[in-house]
Amino acid sequence: MSTLDEILKEIKKAEDIIILTHNNPDGDAIGSSLAVYSTLKAAGKNVEVVIPKMPRLFEFLPCADEVKKEASKEEYDLAISLDCATIKLLNGWANYFENAKTKIVIDHHSTNDMYGDLNYVELGAPACCQVLYVLFNYFNIKITPEIGTCLMTGIITDTGGFQHSDVTKETFEIASELLSAGVNISKIYKRVFSTHTKGNFLLRKIALQRMEFLEEGKVAFTYITKQDEENCNAEQGDCEGIVNEGTCVEGVEVSIFVHEVEDGMRVSTRSNEYVNVSDVCLMFGGGGHIHAAGATMQGTPEQIKEKLLKEIRLQLK
Repeated sequence: MSTLDEILKEIKKAEDIIILTHNNPDGDAIGSSLAVYSTLKAAGKNVEVVIPKMPRLFEFLPCADEVKKEASKEEYDLAISLDCATIKLLNGWANYFENAKTKIVIDHHSTNDMYGDLNYVELGAPACCQVLYVLFNYFNIKITPEIGTCLMTGIITDTGGFQHSDVTKETFEIASELLSAGVNISKIYKRVFSTHTKGNFLLRKIALQRMEFLEEGKVAFTYITKQDEENCNAEQGDCEGIVNEGTCVEGVEVSIFVHEVEDGMRVSTRSNEYVNVSDVCLMFGGGGHIHAAGATMQGTPEQIKEKLLKEIRLQLK
């Protein structure tokens, strides 16, 4: 029996299911979670998706208003982790995953340590939502426009709008099939890349004013503090996308964006061509993809900048 067959068997058997994803969830994490939630709900399962802090940017997604900030019970028949490489990154809710009778991991990160009872990890896929599309097809699940919108959002955001080098022919074929299924791709693209809350716009202004260009212009660095967020009346998710500003500058290979969170400083990194920022972030307990990764670190922005630069210099040409 294949892993996918075993996953389907466990899903059919389970009555109560919880869906979890990584902390500081992005479009792929949220899109994956809501796509699976919608599918299981339609199948008549008692299912909850738990995301403690839901960015406003993705509130347009179908069933986003049904996301819970905390679980309603202590133990579930089945826990499904989506787009999360390690159990310690499970949004602070690793206990619900560990307490479940059966644990399933579906992911695409190269750093995934296979922490589930059943693990379906496609390392070459550019987004977890692309993995799910293949999985849904294998299960003969009809992809509605609502489910497709969630999947397409994950694919668009995790590929940077189809810009990253891990985008495959299959990615575009899936996009074409989702378009045929009634998904409004242009609307999603505009929503996630071209529409900003006022808080996000004001934080971008501050971050751009602070941006430094280091290592002969190959590294861009900027940061946002809690005080900045308060001054801008910013909400959860308003720092989304700021890290990409640095990568748009000619000559920049690595963009670093740091913003203050409850348990330290959240580091987001992006690279354009050859620097493996996942390897850099792994040095500080984080991880991600070759061209997009993150970590949570302790210290001032200046201290964090120096620590990151020390690792990045080893890869700069």
